[in-house]
Amino acid sequence: MSSTFKFKSLTEPLNNFIYGRLGNPMRDTLEQCLASLEGGKVGFAFASGMGAISATALLLNKGDHLISNEDVYGGTYTLFSEFIPRLGVEVTFIDMMDPNNLEKAIKKNTKMVYFETPTNPSIKVIDIEVTVKQVKKHGNIMVVVDNTFLGSYLQRPLDFGADIVLYSLTKFMNGNSDVILGGAIVNDAGIAERLRFIQRIVGIIPSPFDCYLVNRSLKTLAIRMERHKVTSLAIAKWLYFHPQIRDVMHPGLETHMQQHIAKKQSTGHSGVFSFAHFGNLKNSEKLCAALKVFTLAVSLGGHESLIEIPSQMTHKLVPEDVKKRLGITDNVIRVSVGLEDYKDLIEDLEQALLVAFCEK
Repeated sequence: MSSTFKFKSLTEPLNNFIYGRLGNPMRDTLEQCLASLEGGKVGFAFASGMGAISATALLLNKGDHLISNEDVYGGTYTLFSEFIPRLGVEVTFIDMMDPNNLEKAIKKNTKMVYFETPTNPSIKVIDIEVTVKQVKKHGNIMVVVDNTFLGSYLQRPLDFGADIVLYSLTKFMNGNSDVILGGAIVNDAGIAERLRFIQRIVGIIPSPFDCYLVNRSLKTLAIRMERHKVTSLAIAKWLYFHPQIRDVMHPGLETHMQQHIAKKQSTGHSGVFSFAHFGNLKNSEKLCAALKVFTLAVSLGGHESLIEIPSQMTHKLVPEDVKKRLGITDNVIRVSVGLEDYKDLIEDLEQALLVAFCEK
């Protein structure tokens, strides 16, 4: 928990630690653990998930080109559309569900392709291996995958050729809603060296205690993810047959358009998914207000069940035309299933849906 460390002599720090921003024992332990879980060579811990994304974007230089899937977390969309262009980096958003769009978007100066899978909040699944092969045909372009929704227990993008895997460790990897922290894992030594320099100089680093909290939580990752996986699928199946529900976006359902991809690259789905009802914003608000077990809040991946309206909350800053194109409408609800009994959660949703669609 020290901010500075003792030197043996002018040129020899004790135990190789100099100053807290440059590294400390607890952060090193977490970074080694992240790399091990992901099957990668080097791990990095950042002050937040957005910090990890920002540091990764700083690998780009003026004149470089970044391609991002447009179906991403609202904060990521804002970072790429409002801030990264100020550094002289060209940014193109595309629908990566169609490989032709990616092929058309790649230019001579393209240096990075970024996407989430599953996507937020539409829960679309992008084929990591196919995308990597397509991108690498055009040269040394970094492929960056945000794996926050599944965690390293259910999916390991490095195994399919990704160059950098990113996390909001706040979510499933920590799973206790008590810390803000981000992570990155890489295999390439050159990328690792550059990212370490950015981490240390820009200073997007977490506290030792926050690193301790995530280290603590990773010990229960497997058992938590198994519970999330089973519970979310049970609720998704129940919602699918509810008369007021138009669509359920969960890769565990046979009706999901990319279920075959999900089965190929992951060992199941986590506790976060979305559904759309036949109503409007008023119905969404009534539904959320009537819930007793679920909590209306942003974030996901904790032990408690959360619910939100993406169009009004996590994706509020995304332009309206983009939200419309992506299907992020006012009747889309995103849920993050916690560790409660699935029967209690279904009962809660059932009574809330009755209230939401009551004629009175």
